This record gives sequence, C-alpha cells and structure tokens, in this order.
Amino acid sequence: MNSNVTVLVGSVGQGVHRSTDGGETWVRASVGQGMHSDAIVRTLAVNPDNPHEVLCGTDLGLYKSSDAGDTWARVDSELNGYCVWSIAFDRSNPAIIFAGTGTPTPCGIFRSTDGGTTWSQRPADIAEECPAVGVPRVTGFAIDPVNPQSIWAGIEVDGLRHSADGGDTWTRVGQEIPNMDLHSVAVVQGPPKRVFAIVNNDAWFTEDEGESWTSVGVADKFPLRYTRGFGTSPANGKTAFFTIGDATPGMTGAIMRSDDTGSTWEPVQLPDEPNSAMWVVNLEAWDPDVVFAGSRYGYLYRSDDAGRSWSRIKREFSEISSVRWIPTAAG
Repeated sequence: MNSNVTVLVGSVGQGVHRSTDGGETWVRASVGQGMHSDAIVRTLAVNPDNPHEVLCGTDLGLYKSSDAGDTWARVDSELNGYCVWSIAFDRSNPAIIFAGTGTPTPCGIFRSTDGGTTWSQRPADIAEECPAVGVPRVTGFAIDPVNPQSIWAGIEVDGLRHSADGGDTWTRVGQEIPNMDLHSVAVVQGPPKRVFAIVNNDAWFTEDEGESWTSVGVADKFPLRYTRGFGTSPANGKTAFFTIGDATPGMTGAIMRSDDTGSTWEPVQLPDEPNSAMWVVNLEAWDPDVVFAGSRYGYLYRSDDAGRSWSRIKREFSEISSVRWIPTAAG
C-alpha cells in the first residue's frame, strides 16, 4: 500500500478528517484550522488541475482549502446561508464549478466561472417540497468529459435535470424513469458512452443523451437493492463501481464492479462486512488504481489495484458523506 497519499473524509457532524500517510493516522480539522466546530460536511471536491485546492460543501455554505485540506477558510459568496450538497469541477476548465444546494435550505443549481469566488443561481424548475425528504437536494453533477456543455444533475427526490448549454439553462429529463429519488449521476466514457442515473432501488442509463433509458435491473442482478453511490475510472472508460446496501442506513452493504461500461456487474470481496449501506466511492485521475469507498456509518476501505482487492482502514468515522484523495507530495 502506498502511504504517500493524502486522504480527506467528509463527515456529517464531525467535519473533515485528514490523513497524510494513506490512512494510517488521522487529524480532524479544528476551529484553529478554520473549520467550524462539528461541521456537517456534505461534499468534497478537488481541483483537477491543482490538487492543493479543495472545496467543501457544508451546512454553512462553502469552505475552501489551498493546502490540500490542512487549513480552511469560509468562502464569502452567494452560497452563504445554503447547505451545499454537491460540487463539481469542469475538468476541461476548472474555473467553471457547479454547486447544488438543498435540505434544509432551498434547493438550487449554482455556477461559478471564476474558480469559486462568485456564484450565480441558474434557472431550473425544482419542487419546493418532496415526499420523504421535504426540501429536495442536488445530490450530484456529471459533466460530460467529451462535451462539457452537456451536464447532468440528480435531485433527491425531484428527478433528473440536463443542461445542453454549459449550465446556462436546465430542463427536466428522464420522466420515463419510474423513481425520482436520484442519489447520483455519472457519465461513463465507454465505448459505448453511457449516462447513469442512480435512484434508490435501481439505476438507469442512456446512450442517446436522454432520449431513451434502460434499467440496469438491480433487483434481479445485485445482492442488495438499495443503490447509492457511483464511481468511474478516469483512465479506463469502461470500469465503474456501485455502492449498495440493504436499506438506509441499513445493516450491511456491498460494492459492485463492472469492466464493460455497466453491462455486467460483480460484487467485490471486502475484508470485513460493512456495518451499514456502502455510501461513497472515489477514484482520481492521478492514480486510477487507488480507490476509496466508505459505508454510511464510518467504515473506510481502500484498493490499490483498481478495485479488484480491498483492505479496510483501521480508523472508524462518524457518518461518511464524501471521500477524496490526492498525492501527499502535492500537499
């Protein structure tokens, strides 16, 4: 295992945890490091051109680190007063960033074109309230790596949105998907290129920019039916991962892996059974063989061979919301 890796774990109520030795030792960001006490972290995002720069979406808006998560500062911006649930950098131009807000604050889609200094809310038809969650939230963005003008956003529990003009305008799509409880969205480059929309009991994909959708068939093909997170390799356009569980928060979970753009799936072998639904999975471009995945209630797993084999990190966390990693040398 390569210890020359800095790992950041976002948690719900315990802020950001940071390890500079691949997960052997950990420090939680404190008030002295600029993170407010017991922060509710919903998402972390790393600038693909500058791994020192990390954005953190919290219950009190947006935070930024310029030293790979060692210290933080609140970004005074139009996102003040919002709970930020999702952040995505445009890899083709990281000055363009998208942020999604929601529960308990209003749900909205925001865009920055100056690296996160200023933000504008983009017009999007979003329900004020939804069953099960009340105020909905943007759970994820997917920017097409081939055509960055094409952007997808998943909203829990208000369905799927698409922008064909770089985020200027958004339209409701995928109405034929019977479940609007969107947990995540992703573009798998392929071939064939597929856009995946993950709902709470299945996943759907399109190969024609949303004109038609096909069910993965989770109920028949997966050992557990609660689908949550999705990750795809930035180096291999066909490798992808699902995090799944028996329920939310659930009693157990699993990770599914595909090497053919999601046509077939197999469960990976984890060294310890998860204590709840598997929640997040993360791959980065600087070394796509390194994969991290976390359960909702704090188990963290690592793979150094693109998800074929796994080890469990000794440290246990509170509720995990997001995991990111960068080369320690970059920090």
